[in-house]
Amino acid sequence: MASISEKSKGSTKGDTLVDPISAHPAFNRTESQIAVAGHPIHAMLVAFPIALAMCTLGADGFYWWTGDVFWARAALWASGMAFLLGVTAGVSGTVELLMVRGIRIRAASWTHFVLAVMLLSILGANWGYRLTGYEQAVLPWGIMLSLFAAGFTGLTGWHGGKLVFDYHIGTSSTGRD
Repeated sequence: MASISEKSKGSTKGDTLVDPISAHPAFNRTESQIAVAGHPIHAMLVAFPIALAMCTLGADGFYWWTGDVFWARAALWASGMAFLLGVTAGVSGTVELLMVRGIRIRAASWTHFVLAVMLLSILGANWGYRLTGYEQAVLPWGIMLSLFAAGFTGLTGWHGGKLVFDYHIGTSSTGRD
């Protein structure tokens, strides 16, 4: 009985298996199309919402520890900026995903995309919850949303890092734009 790859090619038993990446040259075309001087905009922008999501959790923890209203207000600002800058990073990442076939055809890219959209929903809920009264919002739900956002930030970032480091998504093979 012929293997699946032999059946699809209509070949004989003596043929070897075909590497799917070398069979699809588009897999190797993963250089960023949304870039400034060859540097991907999405990669430059994601650092800000990541840091601000963690700052929100830190500010919540300091408010819980000290009771100082400054930390509740800082968490409000950090959560709002995490969401707004996350949307900005998300738009650039989505455009990149849809424009570059080598990114679009990888399942790992879509996993990162779905996790990122879920993270943005959590960041938006965290910010929206605080808008009605930032000091009252911290305990217990605000800090729980911040913990959830921090966990999702790690998960989403891990998948994004996997795309960059394992698949070289958004990097330039020539070192030029």
